[in-house]
Amino acid sequence: MSTLSIDHPLQPGDRVPNIVLDAISHEGKVALDDFRGRTPLLIGLFRGLHCPFCRRHVAAMADLNAALREKGVESLAVVNTPVERARLYFRYHPIPDLLAASDPARASHRAFGLPIIEFTQNETDWPRKVGMDEVMTMRVDMPDELPEPMDPPTAGDLLSKKDGYEITEADRQVSLAGHMQLVGHFLLDREGVVRWSFTEVEQEGRNICRALNPEELMSAACEVAH
Repeated sequence: MSTLSIDHPLQPGDRVPNIVLDAISHEGKVALDDFRGRTPLLIGLFRGLHCPFCRRHVAAMADLNAALREKGVESLAVVNTPVERARLYFRYHPIPDLLAASDPARASHRAFGLPIIEFTQNETDWPRKVGMDEVMTMRVDMPDELPEPMDPPTAGDLLSKKDGYEITEADRQVSLAGHMQLVGHFLLDREGVVRWSFTEVEQEGRNICRALNPEELMSAACEVAH
């Protein structure tokens, strides 16, 4: 497995390293080199399934999978949750035909340059630190699930209560006290070169917990598929 770590997210034109992870959706491993030279790939790098936003974003990725595949683009969702815990979750919350992998060590996040951000009281140095005073001014807008735009902690608590997700020891092992793994999506061409991305690092935090824009993704997928 690659141990490469960079201090900023990979950008269009950057070639991704090979990463080998435990597959969730089947036994064995999944590697980025499995796709190289064969097909474009959308890779979604998420926090663990203890994150209510990530649970929804994985489900949204599964919903887009068929449309992307029609354009010749494969999809891979990577979660920080240990593999057995993730398999149990997806047994009850299926993601039909979406390839998923487990990365509790966050090797893929480091390789793609997605940092871990520290929560402070009032000191912000994005994307290394963010003050809670700043976090509380952020708004997550999910009209179908939230009564109004809310700050991420309040929104997360409400969604977790709604889901009834039970935090286990496996979840606690990958939780980061006082910190949070930033996440994102990267669209790769057949040669494993980034052609489009959407990450929480961009927009000085305004992308925190936000879903990607499906229309923007599908437009990029059309370009990559040709």
